[in-house]
Amino acid sequence: MSKVDVLSFGETMAMWVAEQTGDLAQVERFHKRIAGADSNVAIGLARLGFNVAWLSRVGADSLGRFVRATLQAEGINCQHVETDPQHPTGFQLKSRVDDGSDPQVEYFRRGSAASHLNRSAITPQLLGAGHLHATGIPPALSASCRELSFELMQGMRAAGRTVSFDPNLRPSLWASEQQMIRDINALAAHADWVLPGLSEGRLLTGRDDPADIARFYLDQGAEAVIIKLGPKGAYYRTTDTEGFVPAVPVEVVIDTVGAGDGFAVGVISALLENLGFEQAVQRGNWIGSRAVQSRGDMEGLPTRAELEGRDLTATALPA
Repeated sequence: MSKVDVLSFGETMAMWVAEQTGDLAQVERFHKRIAGADSNVAIGLARLGFNVAWLSRVGADSLGRFVRATLQAEGINCQHVETDPQHPTGFQLKSRVDDGSDPQVEYFRRGSAASHLNRSAITPQLLGAGHLHATGIPPALSASCRELSFELMQGMRAAGRTVSFDPNLRPSLWASEQQMIRDINALAAHADWVLPGLSEGRLLTGRDDPADIARFYLDQGAEAVIIKLGPKGAYYRTTDTEGFVPAVPVEVVIDTVGAGDGFAVGVISALLENLGFEQAVQRGNWIGSRAVQSRGDMEGLPTRAELEGRDLTATALPA
């Protein structure tokens, strides 16, 4: 197996997307896709030419086979995706929106195969990846997933790898808001690049201003904090520099789901190519703008050719 550039992990669900607008209870036709913030980023990086491995667990069912096949078709290395004979693949229902509002989403993931991931899945081969992307979703799924998240992030950092972390808060999955804040901040302390949204940063740190939110995580050991400001763009801060990068104008917003994941794809890919933080945020803003103009969680994520045709900061991957 060739060297893995990026390792990501978490739960990828099957997703039934309504083909007509309106209340999900009234929708008669759906089409099947996949959903998962962690795997959206994995797919986005794979489309840009990175060798990406995925760590997860799916059920021994048709939805699990669908998830695995879809990820493999995107070029994701699924060697570390286990099949669980006892627990099902999670899935969700998603409404259709055409006006840029947030869609209605209903989850069916409690007790899923992915929620039974545990630290026994960590191998020396996994720790050999060049970079780890983590989010706050796996640690919200179960105690065993939480242990896996901590050990994997600690192990990668100890091995001298870079680690990115997107809090991706899911309050409904946590036992309490206090636990969520405590554990997410503890995980962020093991990351080089922390990528919260502004509302997330305010909740997690108790601070209002982006510069103060960034300082909170820099004081925990982060190299850089990049805060998503929605249609206003993004703010970044390191120990040496800071800046604001305006958003890419969008005429019509179709679907906001996956915009933050697209932003993460842009930032991570640029930083792994040794571009500067301002350039990385510019790329993140551009990919995020594509995401909101496409229906679906990851359909707007660009290929390398599309990136190079649009983004002057794009570079070829190193040989």
